[in-house]
Amino acid sequence: MTAVAEQHHGHHDPGSPTPTPARRGLLMRPGLVRAAWCSLLFFVVGLYIVAGIRWLAGWDPVYDWEIIVLIGAMVTGPIGFLLGLGAFDYWLYWVSGRPTLPEDHSGHGATSWKDYFRINTDHKVIGVQYTVTTFVFLFIGGLMAMLFRAELAEPGLQFFDGQTFNGLVSMHATLLIFTFLVPVFAGLGNFVIPLMIGAPDMAFPRLNALSFWLLPIAGVMFLASFLAPGGAFATGWTSYAPLASEQPYGQVFFNMGVQWAGASSILTALNFLVTIITMRAPGMTFWRMPLLVWANFTTSLLVVLATPFIAGAQFFVLFDRVMHTSFFVPDGGGYVLGYQHIFWFYSHPAVYIMILPGFGIISEVISTMSRKPIFGYRLMAISLLGILVLGFSVWAHHLYVAGMADWLRVPMMITTLLIAVPTGVKVFSWLATMWGGKIHLNTPMLFALGFISVFVIGGLSGIYLGSVAIDIHASDTYFVVAHIHYVFFGGSVLTVFAGLYYWFPKMTGRMYNETLGKLHFWLTFIALNLTFFPMHWVGLVGMPRRVADYADEFADVNLFITISSFILGASFVVFAYNMIVSWARGPAAEANPWRALTLEWQVSSPPPVFNFDEIPQVVGGPYEYGVPGAKHAILTGGALQEAKP
Repeated sequence: MTAVAEQHHGHHDPGSPTPTPARRGLLMRPGLVRAAWCSLLFFVVGLYIVAGIRWLAGWDPVYDWEIIVLIGAMVTGPIGFLLGLGAFDYWLYWVSGRPTLPEDHSGHGATSWKDYFRINTDHKVIGVQYTVTTFVFLFIGGLMAMLFRAELAEPGLQFFDGQTFNGLVSMHATLLIFTFLVPVFAGLGNFVIPLMIGAPDMAFPRLNALSFWLLPIAGVMFLASFLAPGGAFATGWTSYAPLASEQPYGQVFFNMGVQWAGASSILTALNFLVTIITMRAPGMTFWRMPLLVWANFTTSLLVVLATPFIAGAQFFVLFDRVMHTSFFVPDGGGYVLGYQHIFWFYSHPAVYIMILPGFGIISEVISTMSRKPIFGYRLMAISLLGILVLGFSVWAHHLYVAGMADWLRVPMMITTLLIAVPTGVKVFSWLATMWGGKIHLNTPMLFALGFISVFVIGGLSGIYLGSVAIDIHASDTYFVVAHIHYVFFGGSVLTVFAGLYYWFPKMTGRMYNETLGKLHFWLTFIALNLTFFPMHWVGLVGMPRRVADYADEFADVNLFITISSFILGASFVVFAYNMIVSWARGPAAEANPWRALTLEWQVSSPPPVFNFDEIPQVVGGPYEYGVPGAKHAILTGGALQEAKP
């Protein structure tokens, strides 16, 4: 670990004079001001690259604005933004052959709110940047949901035409998947994983900073599609071809936004893998790692293996539109189902990318709040690896009604049902961990218990949809909408809330308001069930999803769902108020308010800039609650934390 940690310090040739950074004015100093004019400059560069190539090739018109916006606004412009922020400054010094600046750690840590709006190499700052940014996109995506639920309150068209309605639905799903569910776990993981394994930082701090800043680029790109002629992309978050190749220009913003979000995910996952493998504290074997670290390790493997497939699929769709290829266009000999196979080969593993870190969070919360060791710790870790392997064998259950080969249905049905086994192992382990424990029903624990009950419902509906016969009947109905929201909202989002309340004292040094936290839980838990459970019924009796109008017989239940969804939206206001006010002036938090054993709770709240003043020596497991004299780790000459009931 020490060898890798030393890489965090800048270096220069000892034989050359020590470089000193020149004082630079506001326009040339790395930051948002330089990023603004660099973005504009690089857009112009992209414009002339396109115009120059078209002029040399003799193509008319020379200024094709669809191509110019694609290259200038979605490729070179964002690169200029990153350059202006200073994301590449250190590497450009090295590439140009100049001595790199010695690391004075001025870009590490936060002393004011301004430090969260620049390139920062501190994993804790990056974790907060990720988390806050993803919640901004959650708020925007939730607002989209409330808009189209208002449309669905009554039959007929009230506020939006069909294209605009589908644009809102598509934007809602895209923002919540690509800019919330996938990266929010990277935010929480960024903050706590290095602390949990006794590391001073992530393995590649500058790459970590770059990974974060790719995310707002993706989110803004998605939202900017509303400004395109014809409106936002309206093909759902799945963006099936060849429909996507024939949509208005807003579809291109989706194709490119996915590339930026995917690049962020891959770089973050590689950083997690190297950090977990190489930077664990002495004594921190794989079988002494907390389950959140196991979950993050498994998720990172999934991201690295699967994400290139969706990147390739979106490039192929883009090429079909811009370069007139025929990867998925049937008139040119393209293989239409090829898109769905490639997309779901990523996107079903992506379901586990969006839930496995949540499993890890729930394990941490339940063990700590039950004051008991995790039941079946090793089997829990192995089941994560089982999901990793089986996750790549179930993708085609999304194609039961798409016209794929009939012989492929039964094998996919078997693997789909089989993958429920390692997930069931986790549910039984959590229940067994709580059995006989001294349960503390505080806000993190309430969200953990709510997650288990709701996720089981989502899992059972997934087993139904895994059956060929049921899926053929329920495909493209609101039954599928109910299933995915019970898994993603009732599953993933509740685990995020559990983790955020659990680590809020560590991240901010403040305690949240427990009364408001419990109010937030009960509003969320009741409203999500009132919103999504009736969708099972309306789906099975024939209401299709992704349509702006519906039969009059569904009017009453849709009005009920819409009212419930607005209550669910109101619960977010309670959460936001609690977080903002508690962060600003909540009571000071103790270093370890939950009396937890894992390493992140053995330092101050918030932690020191480089996490540990001494390298911890890990001597036991992370969950030995109630075991007399058990210790997870020690510093030189003293216990960090003894296990207590």
